[in-house]
Amino acid sequence: MNLKELGNKKIRLSPGHRLCPGCAAPIIAKLALLATDYDVVVANATGCLEVSTTIYPYTAWRVPWIHNAFENAAATISGVETAYRVLKKQGKIKKDIKFLVFGGDGGTYDIGLQSLSAAIERGHDFLYICYDNEAYMNTGIQRSSATPFGASTTTDPATDKKPGKMEFRKDLTEVIAAHHIPYAAQASIGFLNDYLMKVKKGLETKGPAFINVISPCPLGWKTDPSKTVEISKLAVETNFWPLFEVEHDKWTLNYDPGENKKPLMEWIKVQGRYKHLLKPENKWVVDKAQAEVDRRFELIKRRCELDKDQ
Repeated sequence: MNLKELGNKKIRLSPGHRLCPGCAAPIIAKLALLATDYDVVVANATGCLEVSTTIYPYTAWRVPWIHNAFENAAATISGVETAYRVLKKQGKIKKDIKFLVFGGDGGTYDIGLQSLSAAIERGHDFLYICYDNEAYMNTGIQRSSATPFGASTTTDPATDKKPGKMEFRKDLTEVIAAHHIPYAAQASIGFLNDYLMKVKKGLETKGPAFINVISPCPLGWKTDPSKTVEISKLAVETNFWPLFEVEHDKWTLNYDPGENKKPLMEWIKVQGRYKHLLKPENKWVVDKAQAEVDRRFELIKRRCELDKDQ
């Protein structure tokens, strides 16, 4: 995608919202809306992006937008998309409209998973984008099933007895891909063209599509707000967040750092939520996390290589 042309497009998520400095969520949403020229209807699950862009009586959205509860964004867009298809069949709507959902990991990995699973099983035509900031940031930085192994949150804090969360995060992208939908992918704003390409592809794919985007939260991750894009890129360069896509069950790896892969410690040491892992006595946690990152990346890589050979 031509970045100069992108810069000349109308911004459909306006500045002046109340999201924190350095928050990746509005960047993810703004870029998604820039990636397409279609008219869009947006459903937005309760979360940071919703509450901070629509403080009554103001809104930052310059497109038709619907606020949903944590659990029902996908169900809402299913109804809107169905109504659109009926009205278009009746000739009452002529133009092409695309349907887009934004939800955080709380409203996607956890509370909204049933609704999302049902909507994609029914085959509704929409793109769901999860901005994954790896905890319930809107309500106080509580752990979610997206919270990584070893991270400290308010409900699973690092203490002398336990060095943070001791469960590995759910791999939601693979869970969604297992529904055998037309398109599923992982992305990062640190790899801009890759993300824009995936949004464009997801919106133009007929049927349900899903993109999971790593979304650094300076408040919850305790990171430098000016380093959000850099940290998003580092997630990929350490293989913590592999870039891949699944099109009609065919897996493709979009980026392999190979010999340039950075150790997971590079990702850990820039985040205050992991500061306890810098202590010598917690080295085993880092080693275990590194082993799991390596294992998962190799599984994805082998799967992509098998599909490439077919």
